[in-house]
Amino acid sequence: MAYEIAKFIHITGVVMLMGNITVTAIWKYFADRTQRPEIMAFAQKLVTYTDWSMTVWGVVLLMGGGYFMVFFANWPLTQHWLLWSQALFVAAGLIWLLVLVPIQIKQARLAAIFSDDDVGDEYRQLSHRWLIWGLISTVPLLAATWLMIAKPASGLY
Repeated sequence: MAYEIAKFIHITGVVMLMGNITVTAIWKYFADRTQRPEIMAFAQKLVTYTDWSMTVWGVVLLMGGGYFMVFFANWPLTQHWLLWSQALFVAAGLIWLLVLVPIQIKQARLAAIFSDDDVGDEYRQLSHRWLIWGLISTVPLLAATWLMIAKPASGLY
């Protein structure tokens, strides 16, 4: 029963993390396309709110549940699929921490001073970079999700 609870926590974390990063990118993209400063500023504020309420807690649940599953199933962390999944998760996390969060901080500061009719070229350029790097950071998460489901015996199959 403990393994099933850990698995539920792990899957809940995956859903929170993957759902939030996907939905956030979509609605921010469409908010930015309006070119309306009030909508873009509100969307930027929500990126910060959802990162703290969904992404961070999704990561906590995903990791906590995952490591408890490893403990209860007595799996070695060096199994290929576990090792690769952890490496991919760390890679995505580093992109998020080192690239996406600094962009979001800059965008939040810029959004606070938008004029009534324009958001400025710097904000637009940062939005483009945020979207590209967000998509890039999603690839290792998708690969890790596949590895968690497939659990290949060695390598990536």
